[in-house]
Amino acid sequence: MMRCPNCNSKDIGKIGSHQFYCWGCFIELTVNGEKMSVYQVEEDGTLSSLDDLFFEEEIHQEHLHAAN
Repeated sequence: MMRCPNCNSKDIGKIGSHQFYCWGCFIELTVNGEKMSVYQVEEDGTLSSLDDLFFEEEIHQEHLHAAN
């Protein structure tokens, strides 16, 4: 069962083949294999990435591995 990385809710709806929507905190999730991206839906319907907030530690570790 998928849980929202923001609010830990299980109330996730599928809106596309790899896209999901959290009804608890109203963010959109895209899952592609092992990689998840998180987006805030803006008033005009555009998406703003929140990956830097949720996956900063993961991104930092990837940069460390790439540098070695």
